Amino acid sequence: MKRILVSAFLAACVAAPVVAAETEGGELNPEEMTWRSFRKQAENGQSGMVMCAMGYAMAKAGDFETARIIFERCAADGYTGAMTWMSYLEQNGAGGEFNPDAAAEWDRRAAEAGDPIGMFNHGVNMMRGFGTAQDETAGRAMVDQAAQAGLDIAKRLQGADYDLDEVTPDADNWRYAPMF
Repeated sequence: MKRILVSAFLAACVAAPVVAAETEGGELNPEEMTWRSFRKQAENGQSGMVMCAMGYAMAKAGDFETARIIFERCAADGYTGAMTWMSYLEQNGAGGEFNPDAAAEWDRRAAEAGDPIGMFNHGVNMMRGFGTAQDETAGRAMVDQAAQAGLDIAKRLQGADYDLDEVTPDADNWRYAPMF
């Protein structure tokens, strides 16, 4: 009989929801490893590898507002992958307005920090004049750096003699047309 009662008690404890509670000394039993906890940490100026990965999960889930909060924090702390994701969000108006200047700036920052994807994107932006001054020579040089770092799509663009149609569907050409 005691075993049944103990088993029932343990089962009830395991099944009981875990609830966070605020006290004068802080939060008891805070959420961990949830998107809400990572968003809260980002809003409080914290970052880390796992949190930055959660930004990716939030973007893929379509919660661009949370992804943006996490990626901005991670980018400010030097995570170059978060910088290229911020570029994506700005370039596509995800969680904010379409902003080619901000997108190009995030790519530039990632490139300067040594990120091959940032180098490639920044090079392509310069070749197009998308969000930055057009400079095809500097853009090609940046793509070459990305290729030298081993980025396959940069090698593909080199192999196509820098024909941007090789890496961008023609359906997106409207986006890269001069805005003046």
